[in-house]
Amino acid sequence: MKTTFNLKVFIPSFIFMIIIGALGMLVPEKMKATLDVAQQFTFSHFSWFYILAVSLFLAFLIVLIFSSLGDIRLGADDEDPEYPFFSWVAMLFAAGMGVGLMYFGVAEPMMHYASPITEDNVAKNAMLYTFFHWGVHPWAIYGTMALALAFFGYRYRLPLSLRSTFYPLLKDKIHGTAGHVIDGFGLLATVFGIVTTLGFSAIQLNSGLQNIGLVSEIGFSQQAIIIVIVTSVAILSAVSGVGKGVRRLSEMNLLLALALMLFVLFAGPTVKLLATFAENAGYYISHLTEISFRTFAYDDAHQGWFTGWTILYWAWWASWAPFVGLFIARISRGRTVREFVMGVLIVPTAFSLLWFTIFGNSGIYLNELSGGVLAELTSKPEILLFKFLEFFPLSSVSSFVAMVILALFFITSADSGIIVLNNIASGGSSKPTPKWQSVLWGVILITMAIALLRTDGLGAVQAVTLLVALPFVVIMVGMCVSLMRGLRSDARYFSQKLNAGSVFWSGDRWKQRLNQILHQTQEDDMENFFKDVVRPAFETLRAELVNKHQLQVTVNHIDEPETAMELIIEKGQWRNFLYGVKVQTSKAHEALKEESALPGLTKTVVHEPFTYFGDGRVGYDVQYMSKDELIADILKQYQRYLNLMHSEDLALIMKAPIDGENI
Repeated sequence: MKTTFNLKVFIPSFIFMIIIGALGMLVPEKMKATLDVAQQFTFSHFSWFYILAVSLFLAFLIVLIFSSLGDIRLGADDEDPEYPFFSWVAMLFAAGMGVGLMYFGVAEPMMHYASPITEDNVAKNAMLYTFFHWGVHPWAIYGTMALALAFFGYRYRLPLSLRSTFYPLLKDKIHGTAGHVIDGFGLLATVFGIVTTLGFSAIQLNSGLQNIGLVSEIGFSQQAIIIVIVTSVAILSAVSGVGKGVRRLSEMNLLLALALMLFVLFAGPTVKLLATFAENAGYYISHLTEISFRTFAYDDAHQGWFTGWTILYWAWWASWAPFVGLFIARISRGRTVREFVMGVLIVPTAFSLLWFTIFGNSGIYLNELSGGVLAELTSKPEILLFKFLEFFPLSSVSSFVAMVILALFFITSADSGIIVLNNIASGGSSKPTPKWQSVLWGVILITMAIALLRTDGLGAVQAVTLLVALPFVVIMVGMCVSLMRGLRSDARYFSQKLNAGSVFWSGDRWKQRLNQILHQTQEDDMENFFKDVVRPAFETLRAELVNKHQLQVTVNHIDEPETAMELIIEKGQWRNFLYGVKVQTSKAHEALKEESALPGLTKTVVHEPFTYFGDGRVGYDVQYMSKDELIADILKQYQRYLNLMHSEDLALIMKAPIDGENI
């Protein structure tokens, strides 16, 4: 059967998924007990690692913004961005939307408000921790992944695959076992991240359907049917080639979500919400460093809250990193690293903060007006959005719109997820994907979602996501190291100046130039260079300047054999013009001695003739210049010196006064 799968990645991952799915279906109670133990072990031993790793990703991206590395372009140096700025921002805005905002928009602030972890500023801190979970940290995870994919994909021309991001560390080994392992963990993390989203969607859709009277109860059977129906639509979309239609549906869905948000804003306490948005944002920014590293190590009473919220969120975001990262990478070609990072961190975060302020603060406000009605429903977060909308006019219409938004997010998430899973399992292959692969991924997502919901509802889905995401976060830490090495290497390569002698090159003596480039210069070569090039150039120019232009010119020979020579033109009260050439030694990397492609490199020390000048500057390598080219270079520097004499700032060419003497 025709396939684009890398079987060394797909088969081990597929076997793992079959085992998890079978255990969830056949022995749900034992599966639940095992997952509980594994989850508790992860919470107890690795929560600190999740916190540090995600904060590292954020710090890493912020450093790039203020570093010169931020100037590097994700593509050729002269390449323009593939999409106009506002179109790109709009797509980032769309990427920030999803099922999670619909499910948690009202629920999370209300849950933190109803069960506060602080005694003061309960509402304010409820919003703070909601912002923490939906602000810059998840986008730092996505941004790190997207930047690595885009950099190595567009700058190194490697496939847009996870293994490509490790090229500076692994080189050609990315095509071997190490690359298979990286892609395998990325594949598993993505599957369970999407399954988590499908679980949230199914449960909330089930609640919405019951709320408007289309189903009689909320339960596993109803949720399983919803998963089958909606994912089947996504499969049809993926195999029928109606991608443009689905994209249009996605754009329409975005507009519907914006309309719902604006409806809540203007139908609710508008001025109060705008005021709280400003205060919420300021409070979040001022506490960002503190909460980024908080592990509740001194607060055992809230350890359960910390692991059940923050750590599960970080695992969920990490599992979605390949999915969202690949989307962002695909739309960001031609952007600079700085522009990319600032866009990814600021635009979606700002929208998330606005969304949660409008829904969350409205929920808290309406809860206080109604005597705590919404707070009593926090044990059933899936129905909070629909109960919240009942406080507004046209509640039946807004509830229906909310269900349409949820269903479309559900479909587009599954559809896009199938595309990304095909990409990861195929190693970033650009070949057309056989339709049966998309069907297979749809069936896998349906099976995994239903099996884990049967085991322990969302608890089992989240537990498996937590466990699978852990090794993938470790991989992402290594990805940061690899990306930094790649960026620094890129910066060094493109900032490396051409040899000064190459300015004079033409095609006339190209064979001689080639021999010089491939030859590793040693002491004997420098003696010959001074004898054949430097000394004749200096003496010829001196004779011309003295005999025809009556200038006072001296040529100093330093050391024997010569390792330095100076040509000095006397200038009276001005600092003399000095052009010197001196041998410098430097070490080549040991590995170059074993490099068969460079047979001329046999020693680790090389000798090169560098210029230096009377103002203290160290110049450049002149080993590739001929006698006439060296004379031309001296005249170029002399002309520069004469131009300085006509400038207002003469400090560099005025002689230093002798003690007691005025010049």
